[in-house]
Amino acid sequence: MRRLVVWNVMTLDGYFEGTTPWALDHHGTVWGDELEAFSLQQGDEIGTLLFGRCTYEGMASHWRNETGAVADMMNSLEKAVITRTLETADWSNTRLLKGEAGEHVRVLKRETGKRDIFVFGSANLVDTLLARGLVDEYRICLAPIVLGAGSPLFKANAIQKNFELMRADALKSGGVILRYKCLQKGGEV
Repeated sequence: MRRLVVWNVMTLDGYFEGTTPWALDHHGTVWGDELEAFSLQQGDEIGTLLFGRCTYEGMASHWRNETGAVADMMNSLEKAVITRTLETADWSNTRLLKGEAGEHVRVLKRETGKRDIFVFGSANLVDTLLARGLVDEYRICLAPIVLGAGSPLFKANAIQKNFELMRADALKSGGVILRYKCLQKGGEV
């Protein structure tokens, strides 16, 4: 069975973005050769990159216009968007999954012969999947910055979950890549 891995950059005070959508300046505090190499290595594990609608629109808008190894990876990966409103998806290798997120992820996890499913960003989608017991691993790059306000990675209505630290890697930038295994599945697996 395929695993669902969540990847995000988070500030010390728990935010994945600032007070407005796509306020991601804090990513610059950790970006460098080490995080780029990690991103490319992580790309080798991705069978499907899963997004919610808002993150899909922002990622597609950004990566279509970028060049380099990470852009090549992002543009070539198989992508899926869980949406109730989008009618088309025109970013390369993207399919739409209309309707309930949990059911789509259960189907994706059962697909054979493919690498794992990764979710980048998409905190609202991840909150739904975590509540349904569908997240297997969190990978968080902790950025050495406090924003004071923004959109939290973990929502206030999230149910308690326990995690086991699998690995922690310090970056020269001061960031730390943390990998956690989700111990409690619970929910509607």
